[in-house]
Amino acid sequence: MPTGSLEQRYSPLIILLLVAALVAVTGLWATDRAGSVDAASEQAVEAGSQQQFHWKMVTTWPKNFPGLGAGPENFARYVNEMSNGRLTVRVYGAGEIVPAFEVFDAVSQGVVDAGHGAAYYWKGKIPASVFFTAVPFGMNAQELNGWLHYGGGLELWREAYAPANIIPFAGGNSGVQMAGWFNKEINTVDDLKGLKMRIPGLAGEVFAAAGGTAVRIPGGELYTSLQTGVIDALEWVGPYNDLAFGFHEVAKYYYYPGWHEPGSMLELIVNEQSFTALPDDLQAIVTYAARAANQDMLDEFTARNNAALQELVEKHGVELRRLPDEVLLALWRANEVVMQELIDKDPMAAKVYASFKSFYDGARAYHHISEQAYINARDVVLDSELEAP
Repeated sequence: MPTGSLEQRYSPLIILLLVAALVAVTGLWATDRAGSVDAASEQAVEAGSQQQFHWKMVTTWPKNFPGLGAGPENFARYVNEMSNGRLTVRVYGAGEIVPAFEVFDAVSQGVVDAGHGAAYYWKGKIPASVFFTAVPFGMNAQELNGWLHYGGGLELWREAYAPANIIPFAGGNSGVQMAGWFNKEINTVDDLKGLKMRIPGLAGEVFAAAGGTAVRIPGGELYTSLQTGVIDALEWVGPYNDLAFGFHEVAKYYYYPGWHEPGSMLELIVNEQSFTALPDDLQAIVTYAARAANQDMLDEFTARNNAALQELVEKHGVELRRLPDEVLLALWRANEVVMQELIDKDPMAAKVYASFKSFYDGARAYHHISEQAYINARDVVLDSELEAP
């Protein structure tokens, strides 16, 4: 057996070569092992990215209904296109899986993955939900979008829905609606007394407080209800959607402005487990597809409402009327009473109201010198030009 130290038996050069060789072999082994781990990770990611998900979405609207019904269909198309088919969404109209007013429960219980409707339909379950559709004399579409996405509204919406296992998103907006269809003239507040009107949400309570009778009926039953006298009046959306429903065939007077829904926000609701089961990129696709569908609906209503109104008036002889100031003032005063009762009874509603009111006051103040001031100025100059000899 050789004796002596390593330095005595081998020259420094040989020792250096031996160490270098050991380091090289160790490095190759480590690199090869790391490469194997990275390859395995990449394969796992690749496998996950190829996993397919198939969602069912129910709506409160008739299948393929224009305007409101286009919102969920557009969302489904955007998701399919952006995910390259990894997430598909099949849309069902009201009554195909569940009735219109059972959409919220179906999503909450995981019967389906998603739903589309209007938040104020669930006021009996979540009183604060009314703020996320429309508040009488409240914010318009532009202001609501600002509050939701940059003013804390969406976070409050999700807090309100969290106990129901639901994640909400803004899902479309009709813009300022019409006051509705009536089978008799409205000239004074007394004309509201005893009037049976389909009008949901907080506005329904306001209408009742002003002397009317609010009735809750899904969209698919409105025409027949007005035709047969079950109701005397109804509000739905505006000219584009109302023309499609044919309300001009069963009512004579068409009133404006839409005091009750100045910017009607629709909702896309998703079951929490269905959402969290998606990989991060598909969650992002759902989020941004909802944002796109939300804006698209407002764009479509803006583009189509005036032509539909002209057809209703010029072709079908509809009498367009403005609600008298006396009536609007009475509705406003009733709204103040109903709103106070709501926030006194429900802590979540009070919390949402504080945020809503703060943003509303700021937006209204700025719009006095921006949107409203511009529209007034535009009318002044254009009307002057028209009156010029």
